[in-house]
Amino acid sequence: MADESDLFTKGFENRKAVLGAAHVETSWAGADAFNRPVQRLVTAYCWGEVWGDATLPFKTRSMLNIAMLTALNQHHELAVHVKGALTNGVTREEIQAVLLQALVYCGAPAALAAFRTASAAIGDWDREHAGGG
Repeated sequence: MADESDLFTKGFENRKAVLGAAHVETSWAGADAFNRPVQRLVTAYCWGEVWGDATLPFKTRSMLNIAMLTALNQHHELAVHVKGALTNGVTREEIQAVLLQALVYCGAPAALAAFRTASAAIGDWDREHAGGG
């Protein structure tokens, strides 16, 4: 395993590639003394170690995250990861298919809320990328 500073650097780059540099840099800059340690751990181990493992492509990881965040009713994180999924090449149809499958396995209330969250996130992503950037 790489040392923590290497994992953090790799994680920061992976996080920016998926979620967008502006979002990640704003999150990091907004971290205070209380929550910076958790931001560091998430960046190093979630984004550096796990997302840094080439076994699964980012597109697959994005679809897994959409399903898991739906199951956990984590709407804020779901919105962030729907945008990341679009960046990673997941189509709207694939997001819809993941959410329909989540409906069967996680229940209608969770999936209905996830569809609302995803729809809003897709609209935000479209507006953010309307100018080609």
